[in-house]
Amino acid sequence: MDKQNRLLILLLTVGVFGILNTEMGIVGILPQIAEQFHVSVPTAGWLVSGFALVVAFAGPTMPLLFSKVNRKTVMLLALGIFTVSNVISMFATNFTILLLARIIPAAFHPIYVSMAMTVAGTSVPPEQSAKAVSKVFIGVSAGMVLGVPVTSFIATETSFMMAMLFFAAVNAVVFIATIFVIPSMPVKETLSYGKQLGVLKKPIMIFSILIVVFLNGAIFGFYSYLSDFLGNVTDISVRTISLVLLFYGLANIVGNVIAGRILTIDPRRSTFVLPFTLFATYLLLFVFGHLSLMTTLIVALIGVLAGVNSNVNQYLISEAGSEAPDFSNGLYLTAANLGTTFGTFFCGFFITEMGTQYSLFGTLIFVVLGLVSIILRMYLQKGTVSNVDLKG
Repeated sequence: MDKQNRLLILLLTVGVFGILNTEMGIVGILPQIAEQFHVSVPTAGWLVSGFALVVAFAGPTMPLLFSKVNRKTVMLLALGIFTVSNVISMFATNFTILLLARIIPAAFHPIYVSMAMTVAGTSVPPEQSAKAVSKVFIGVSAGMVLGVPVTSFIATETSFMMAMLFFAAVNAVVFIATIFVIPSMPVKETLSYGKQLGVLKKPIMIFSILIVVFLNGAIFGFYSYLSDFLGNVTDISVRTISLVLLFYGLANIVGNVIAGRILTIDPRRSTFVLPFTLFATYLLLFVFGHLSLMTTLIVALIGVLAGVNSNVNQYLISEAGSEAPDFSNGLYLTAANLGTTFGTFFCGFFITEMGTQYSLFGTLIFVVLGLVSIILRMYLQKGTVSNVDLKG
């Protein structure tokens, strides 16, 4: 990988960090927002759930609509909208304006992230593609890991307005850097909308989407209640919980690095082994979740596996829809967000009926469903290859 490609991928990574930071960073300041705008905390939560729902809807549609436009132009448009919306959020006079300032840029989230993955993957030789995409995923992890504590610190020490300024500043810096660093990238091969949508007719794509929904649901369904688990089951302090969550996030970044290597070496085996490892790790947490040191180590391992999982999921969908990369990456984002939504609901059901510890039952069920989907996808893929060989 030459110096120019390294710089390109670094900028894409920081750009994705800025987008994810805007999405997730606000989680840490919901109580301050609720107080400032005189709404309840659940109402303030719409700033997060509303954003995610828009991303899920826009995942396949927005990359499709902009698939014929110069990629540099589209990325600048997305970064510009995120920057302006964060500035509007700074000066929002009521909650409705703030909510609109969140929902509008959410529609452009899949455009930037999906194109960043596509550009990273196609800017290097095919054998280095998975590793390049894994580096962009570091921006995703960093946005989730650093966004919450940094934003919370800024809002606590200064004000909500300064936290929004932080979001705006990161996106503005990437916007300016994109102008000078990223070359014009016109779409050389224009695919019809019908051909792009055609990837949804492929059974292997359907199973790839199911894998993402189930495995991402397994990861984030439990992650949504991790703080509750650490407090009620492991029985550790709030300060220690924050530290464990930080370990999880840092481990997630490590997982992205590992994923880039194992997917380059043997993606098929990596995909097959992942659900077994997840199942064993969550089972260990169910058994030893009351022991603080053991739980910390297991949570860190889950963080590593979460990083690997994100890369494996993206790889499977991009492989299944390689003829329409931007649209396929948009499908990945939609499936990932749907998995988070369904997983959170399913694990929450077990908490309501049985208690916090049993949220892991929901996770284990999703992992098993993910494994079944992986086996069926491999069977289909093997059959496709055999047919090609026979025709040859």
